[in-house]
Amino acid sequence: MTSERLIEVKDLVFEYPDGTQALRKISLDIYAGQFIALIGQNGSGKTTLAKSLNGLLRPTEGYIKIDDLDTRDRGTTKKIVTKVGYVFQNPDHQLFNNTIYKEIAYGPTNLGMKESEVKERVEEAAQVCGVEESLFTEHPFFLTKGLRQRVAIASILAMRPRTIIVDEPTTGQDMRQSLEVMNFLRDLWEKEGHTIIIITHEMPIVAQYAQRTVVLGQGQLLMDAPTREVFAEPELLARTFVKPPQITRLAQSFSDYGIPKDILSVDEMSAAFEKVRASQG
Repeated sequence: MTSERLIEVKDLVFEYPDGTQALRKISLDIYAGQFIALIGQNGSGKTTLAKSLNGLLRPTEGYIKIDDLDTRDRGTTKKIVTKVGYVFQNPDHQLFNNTIYKEIAYGPTNLGMKESEVKERVEEAAQVCGVEESLFTEHPFFLTKGLRQRVAIASILAMRPRTIIVDEPTTGQDMRQSLEVMNFLRDLWEKEGHTIIIITHEMPIVAQYAQRTVVLGQGQLLMDAPTREVFAEPELLARTFVKPPQITRLAQSFSDYGIPKDILSVDEMSAAFEKVRASQG
């Protein structure tokens, strides 16, 4: 983890108009170069927190600062979207233009950039996301869901935010499609230098990709730690009806025999068994 803090969340409280308090005194920091998962049961506050992190929702109490921008200040909206991008769970809720080019160009155009710069950003974002220029004149809704999601992410990348939040990136996709999306997000993190935040119910995805995991339950921050440490606390996770990945639960069932409780993969499990066997002669 680098020491460069991108987002500061302090004593964040968010209450909806009907009186529902979705977030209760949340404090955390987001640093450059992290891959973070937000987990918890439905209604735990994950999406509310994520939408607060890029100014879609403003705090009822407390504050969020993105670099030197305070999300409570309404005049900062255009600047915030260039720093933190949000990709909705369903790309169809985000795409609304009649061509892919216009969709990716919408953000930079709305920010008042020159046409030449808009074109440069569209081509750059499309290339990073694997969206062929031959598709620029196509309607987004004629694409597969996986491609629509890439277009949605490209439309965010065109504004060059350092942090990208993706809500349920694997929902409604099979295993192959899910891995394709997640590997793409990992490339954005490793090769392009973006900070990635995902909201997900898929614990194997969290184990495979996230460095850091933030656990929410009933609007409260239950744990914020490296993913390995989080999954080693099944009792805490049970408070928000989350189970560690199956391989981790299997390891925990053998902990009395010297198997570590924080195993995240089959390879780690195999190595642990070999180590125990070797120690027993």
